[in-house]
Amino acid sequence: MKTAVHFDDFRHAFNSIRPDNFSREGLEQLFDYIESYERDNDEDIELDVISLCCEYSEQHWKAIASDYSIDIDSTESEEKQKQHVMDYLCDSTSVIGSTSDDKFIYQNF
Repeated sequence: MKTAVHFDDFRHAFNSIRPDNFSREGLEQLFDYIESYERDNDEDIELDVISLCCEYSEQHWKAIASDYSIDIDSTESEEKQKQHVMDYLCDSTSVIGSTSDDKFIYQNF
């Protein structure tokens, strides 16, 4: 048996188990990504919050730069620094999206 999961169900599942892993905006992007993956691959993904939290992250670009020791040129504009982090992520993993508060949602690697 399978049950269709709507965004509110998805958000509730995360908020009840791991409320601090993703922002609402991040969850919306992750939900859309998973739905798109399911459509494109004709495959159903099980809603496993713990597994998804292990597989995907949402972090501010500065934290990502620090965590992955990305060499950032401090003389460049913040936008260029942020783009450098995005380029690094795109070269290294799947990037789901970015939020309005300068966080990236990406597949852990």
